[in-house]
Amino acid sequence: MWVIAGLGNPGNKYVGTRHNIGFKVIDRISEEYNIRLEEKDIYIIGKGAIEGVDVILLKPITFMNRSGLAVKKVVKEANIFPDKISNSLIVVHDDLDINVGNIKIRRNGASGGHRGVESIIQELGAKDFIRVKVGIGRDKDIATEEYVLTNFKPSEKNLIKDVIINTSHAVACIVTEGVDKAMNKYNRIVV
Repeated sequence: MWVIAGLGNPGNKYVGTRHNIGFKVIDRISEEYNIRLEEKDIYIIGKGAIEGVDVILLKPITFMNRSGLAVKKVVKEANIFPDKISNSLIVVHDDLDINVGNIKIRRNGASGGHRGVESIIQELGAKDFIRVKVGIGRDKDIATEEYVLTNFKPSEKNLIKDVIINTSHAVACIVTEGVDKAMNKYNRIVV
């Protein structure tokens, strides 16, 4: 059983923002594998399978900085014990230090300043989970807190559609073929 959490912020105000790319990836996986999502408590959740492997799709609706509350609750309900998190939890999130259109898969590590990831680390008491980072780039003229809440530029729209598809395929590859295979295949994509 895998828990695949895509990070973002709830509400129409944030739908197209850079910070919500994790939600977009979960929506794509949901569509592609016919996994119905429904709102419950502090998250949107769907249970199904990716090529025969059981998964739980998760969109925390606690706002980014409190994502760990929802992830912890679902991980606990799925009976994923701390020593199994490294092979049972994938977190998809935006990354300012990766160019728009690129993704990077990591096995574990620090939060890198991402508050949603930091919340998950604090709530779980562990950082040994897989991250699929989706590049949103930076704009040196806009403060980080403001930039992550901007919409993608019209010139980036097609690139974002492609990266959402690539990211959903990368997640499926992790689940079905393992993280090493996914890293070899998808960390090399340069757009």
